[in-house]
Amino acid sequence: MATNVVVYDLENYPDNNKTIVTDQKLVTPIGYEGDEQWVSSFTTTAYSDNTARTAIQDLYIQEIKGGWLKSSGLVGTGGKFTIGANNSRLEITIDASTGYTITLASGTNLSADTIAEDMENKIRALSVAVPYRLAYMNASVEYKGGRFWIISGSISPYYTGAARSSVKVVKVSSDICYETLGFNLPIDSQTIAETNIKEVMLASTYTTNTTPLTVEAGIIATEGDCFMITDGTNTDYFTAISGTTATVIVVCTSNNNSYVGINNSYTTSGTKVQKLREQDPEQDPVAYYDTIDSAVRFGIKSIANQIDFSS
Repeated sequence: MATNVVVYDLENYPDNNKTIVTDQKLVTPIGYEGDEQWVSSFTTTAYSDNTARTAIQDLYIQEIKGGWLKSSGLVGTGGKFTIGANNSRLEITIDASTGYTITLASGTNLSADTIAEDMENKIRALSVAVPYRLAYMNASVEYKGGRFWIISGSISPYYTGAARSSVKVVKVSSDICYETLGFNLPIDSQTIAETNIKEVMLASTYTTNTTPLTVEAGIIATEGDCFMITDGTNTDYFTAISGTTATVIVVCTSNNNSYVGINNSYTTSGTKVQKLREQDPEQDPVAYYDTIDSAVRFGIKSIANQIDFSS
């Protein structure tokens, strides 16, 4: 059932409300082999420019992957930061666009929420001059859990590739805002999605406190890599040391290194070796928009931000 949502610009044009219509529709998109798909639709008869009478394109949401980046959360004092002449600039890249520099407002002991609001306004202001206009116009910045979150203003089926929804923050020259706000140690959806977790089967029986450990092709082991080996009952974590090749992993032993690298013995029946640490090799980044409610709210925001409320 269609729902009318009345939106306002209360600060600039409080008397000029506009209407957005949200609905669930069954459509047959190109590329789905004639198969019907349920989508959320968002439409309005309002204009993005009342003088030129520029219509706002209808929005259909099929996927709810919104790219994001969050700061380290390891900086600041009680959620307060000082921004000045030498630490006020950041380069922001949203989706597959080029990077654009913003300059934050200066102040002493600014609250994180104040900085987040300023950052969001500066990023959204870029939309008048950049490609990927809606990705910047609808971008959000929040401070939660001790971290600054920047969320792309686009939703996509992908976190990677040319059609991705993503966010990156880059240091600007010698300006240290990058470090001040914790963007030097970030976590972001694109990096997580691009992490290639490899796992293979054990190629030959392994006896504890011996070396090497031989695995099937595909893991591409190199010296210094960390691995997990498990047969479902026993699990060991270990580091590949000097002499390791793609499928032959040299591990620590008590005779050679005064340390037993792998404490259990393993057979080739149901034993796997995984790079880095145990996790789902098909993992996906945590979706920022993870409910129908949040996806619908995104759709309303995306349309509302384009409306010209001046008349």
